[in-house]
Amino acid sequence: MLYYLTVGLTIISSILYHVFLKVTPANVNPLISLSVTYLTASLVTLLLLPLYPGDKLISYIESLRELNWASYALGIAIVGLEVGTLLAYRAGWNISLFNIVASTTVTVLLIPVGLLYFKESLTNTTIVGLVFCLIGLILINYKV
Repeated sequence: MLYYLTVGLTIISSILYHVFLKVTPANVNPLISLSVTYLTASLVTLLLLPLYPGDKLISYIESLRELNWASYALGIAIVGLEVGTLLAYRAGWNISLFNIVASTTVTVLLIPVGLLYFKESLTNTTIVGLVFCLIGLILINYKV
């Protein structure tokens, strides 16, 4: 059940993410807008923290001690993702197409990462799905 709830939360949040970025006023400085977004996200995250199971104080301290470079690098990547998406919508991308193009391209580019660094494997079914993704990407960007 948790398996499906997690993907459901991700899908709903992703839809809201794109809608809210698309309706962000164009005359607002994108970095100011995203700063407010990050402050809001930080506050919500801190409010949710007590809901996470485990011995709270020890868990928090241990988690802080075990952080590595990835948490900081993720912060930088998120800024790039947010600024890129916000500016893409301001540049005229349709909300119905931008995510398909971006997500499909990211998926294709992550395949070698998964294979080389995480020792994942490809099945014949996965390869066929990948080919369909590439065909879809070409068709979506094809101008008649």
